[in-house]
Amino acid sequence: MKLANKRLIVISGATAIGKTSLSIKLAKHLNTEIISADSRQFYKELKIGVSPPSKEELTSIPHHFIQHLSVKTDYNFGVYESDAMQKINALFQKYNNLILVGGSGLYIDAITKGLDEFPVIDNEIKEEIILNYKKKGIEYLKSELAKKDSAYYKIVDMNNPQRIIRALSVINSSKKTFSYFLTGKNKKRNFRTLHFSIAMERDRLYERINKRVDIMIKDGLVNEVESLMPYKHKNALQTVGYRELFNYFKEKCSLQEATDRIKQNTRRFAKRQISWFKRDKNIQHVNSKDAYNKIIELL
Repeated sequence: MKLANKRLIVISGATAIGKTSLSIKLAKHLNTEIISADSRQFYKELKIGVSPPSKEELTSIPHHFIQHLSVKTDYNFGVYESDAMQKINALFQKYNNLILVGGSGLYIDAITKGLDEFPVIDNEIKEEIILNYKKKGIEYLKSELAKKDSAYYKIVDMNNPQRIIRALSVINSSKKTFSYFLTGKNKKRNFRTLHFSIAMERDRLYERINKRVDIMIKDGLVNEVESLMPYKHKNALQTVGYRELFNYFKEKCSLQEATDRIKQNTRRFAKRQISWFKRDKNIQHVNSKDAYNKIIELL
């Protein structure tokens, strides 16, 4: 199918920066639908800790890949690339423009650039890394990645051990950095991509993050996490907002300490998201205060 006149408009940026409301406003203006590229919002059990669009927002514009999976499901960006591309190609038969929105850089790249070819991982090497993680903790993984691939260390989600385990498995199996495999040739897509990343003053963003965490706690995040304790080992739950409260339920910290750590780790996560989207020179950065008007003008 020829889609040369079709446009995929990507809206990215740090958590809590306002991507959801902006993408809905743009989708209404362009009379189109939204594809989510936020891997934390795929899971239906995560109703508070990942700030998915509200019921009102979901009914105002059709969304895809929002709360469509269970945390029990093993899902990765390879499967997502296949699923999302199938949906995008189908929707382009109806629309000239589509909105792709999210803060998960790897998932956005899977759609806009296609996945790089990674080497086969030696299972014994991966099992050894997992064993060391269980014995020594996530700080061990972080230090190993910092020594072996400082470039990927700067952008990976440090609160997701699965990502770090995968990177170290690739590094130790191939004897090359994980970053080496992120610089391959892009796949050719039969539609145009226009990528806009939302920018905001750091202090203002951090204030929004802290406020959002307080609202999550007030709205029942503690109860949500408690209900997910049987699945705490699942990859979907190896993320900020859940790991900290799992430690609270294991009596490793107080609720206030867990809340403070969620805020701190979310700020760190946002910083890495910003670094990820700054590395691509084809991304246009627009200030959050005038993002909608600026994007409409550029379109």
